[in-house]
Amino acid sequence: MDYIRNFCIIAHIDHGKSTLADRLLQLTNTVSERDLQAQTLDDMDLERERGITIKSHAIQMDYEYQGKKYIFNLIDTPGHVDFSYEVSRSLAACEGALLLVDATQGIQAQTISNLYLAIENGLEIIPIINKIDMDGAMVEEVKDQIVDLIGCKHDDILEASGKTGLGVDKILPAVIERIPAPKGNESEPLQALIFDSVFNSFRGVIAYFRVLNGTIKKGDKVKFVNTGKEYHADEIGIMRMTQEPRSEIKAGDIGYIITGIKVSREIKVGDTITHVNKPCLESIKGFEDVKPMVFAGIYPIDNDDFEELRDSLEKLQLNDASLVWEPETSLALGFGFRCGFLGLLHLEIIQERLEREYDMTIITTVPNVTYFAYTKSGEKLTVNNPTDLPDPTHIDYVEEPYIKAQVITKPEYVGSIMKLCMDKRGILKNQVYLSPTKIELQFEMPLAEIVFDFYDQLKSISKGYASFDYHMSDYRESDLVKLDIKLNGDNVDAFSALIHRSKAYHFGSRLCEKLKELIPRQQFVIAIQAAIGAKIIARETISAMRKDVTAKCYGGDISRKRKLLEKQKKGKKRMRQVGNVEVPQQAFMAVLKLND
Repeated sequence: MDYIRNFCIIAHIDHGKSTLADRLLQLTNTVSERDLQAQTLDDMDLERERGITIKSHAIQMDYEYQGKKYIFNLIDTPGHVDFSYEVSRSLAACEGALLLVDATQGIQAQTISNLYLAIENGLEIIPIINKIDMDGAMVEEVKDQIVDLIGCKHDDILEASGKTGLGVDKILPAVIERIPAPKGNESEPLQALIFDSVFNSFRGVIAYFRVLNGTIKKGDKVKFVNTGKEYHADEIGIMRMTQEPRSEIKAGDIGYIITGIKVSREIKVGDTITHVNKPCLESIKGFEDVKPMVFAGIYPIDNDDFEELRDSLEKLQLNDASLVWEPETSLALGFGFRCGFLGLLHLEIIQERLEREYDMTIITTVPNVTYFAYTKSGEKLTVNNPTDLPDPTHIDYVEEPYIKAQVITKPEYVGSIMKLCMDKRGILKNQVYLSPTKIELQFEMPLAEIVFDFYDQLKSISKGYASFDYHMSDYRESDLVKLDIKLNGDNVDAFSALIHRSKAYHFGSRLCEKLKELIPRQQFVIAIQAAIGAKIIARETISAMRKDVTAKCYGGDISRKRKLLEKQKKGKKRMRQVGNVEVPQQAFMAVLKLND
């Protein structure tokens, strides 16, 4: 165990984690030159296209140092705030972390929050300045920022370039010297933590685990403590570029296990694996359940695909433990699922993965957050969906979730960022100069306001120089109303939204205008209305497509034309009573992009 090191790479989004991981794989000859590509560990097409890491990836490397052979277990983690759950799980399997900071951008919001996560887990931190080869690199300034943040010495900070490989050879010796070897006892009962899982259509569920105590051998009868299920370890092994089977895995190491599980509910990330005949005394603690921030309905376009969508979500949940879902029905869309996500990018990624990996064509409803409604009789109701909100006459007050937001930017953008946050009902709590060219703003604001397009707007007004991070604070009373959209007098529940009273009129009128553009014209008039309770606050009308019924009248008495027009009018009126309005998929998506 003295020759094992478990560590992960943490950083803000786009600071070069995956590129540095590529260089480490190259340096240790884990990957042949032929197989090496940019973002080697990112195995999803989606990750390569967008240049972001969505899943944590574990890999084992061998390294010789001062005549001794060491085993490194490296986990590359995502950087985006929506995937911080992946980061927290990776940290639970490690003793140390490489903290990467971009030399051209310095410390940013996600750098700080990931660092705090690592410190909470008691990890040894090795600070590294990346991208030192770039023209705009401010190495000394960034070093000062890191010293202020962590309190380390200037000499402790390593300099590297993931792109050119400069300075990368100093990182692995630093890992050996600074990161402690794993602690554990091979002779104690087996105690292993599941930190990730994937679904393979041929092998079933593959769980990735870190052995804290004991030894696991191929063919052992094992038990998953939280679910209480027992299995045979059909195959165990380590993760290289491909999975390599082994006969046993000992304390301190990271590996995978295949037990032939086909049902996703039988495995939980954060569960403990132990032996059936000699179980450990207690399960491993420190794994909290994920708390979704944003909720949206996902419905199949064809209702016959409902069961297939359920299977796809179950398999996807194995690859992404932060996805939460339950069945629900909608008058407009039929049967579907209410899904909980960690943020809007997370929602977008899940939607893309369902379409790409499982060939599902789906409709997504307006995202919203969880509210608490208190009735006049003193009852507290959880509202995940605007349709769950009771009648306004029964409501005493509604509480909405607030977040603590942290924005790090350049001083010249402070004014416009403050205006954006104030428009989103934010309250400025603090501002601190981290350096002459970097300022940190702290706000308290409603989560519902940042769900839609806050991140995009922040990036555009700061020309990409603002970084953003947030965490839940508490629930506060708020003047919220339920906004309904009616098509020809019928409510379309997929468009319902809970919104602050001061913004309801503007949002309702914008939505009506957008729907008028997107809903195709029918043979009859369509009235699009936005309503709060019984009060209509905005309206748009889509006129009917009309056939020119008077074309055959050449001159003659006007009463002949009027008779034909009256006949057409009656037909249109009857058609409006029985006709259904088809709402295209773009209309549901348009709500998300109202400010474009």
